[in-house]
Amino acid sequence: MKTQPNAEGSTAPPRRIGAARFKEQCLSLLDRLGPDGLVITKRGKPVARVLPFEQDSASLIGSLRDKLEIRGDILSTGIRWDAEC
Repeated sequence: MKTQPNAEGSTAPPRRIGAARFKEQCLSLLDRLGPDGLVITKRGKPVARVLPFEQDSASLIGSLRDKLEIRGDILSTGIRWDAEC
């Protein structure tokens, strides 16, 4: 099975789980679904792959409101320099 880089850049193979176990634990597995997803197997052969749904980046706008505090001038490095030198 071909692997693709995950969010951290590694190409670790996705976790595998048998179809019967997936059926028993489906909801809890979906709650803990990692970025690499999950491969569902039958008799040891892959039959399906479950991947997390990509969220629209627009939904992230404002998500950290009231969680961050900006101190100082964020456009400055804090180092004085003279371009004429």
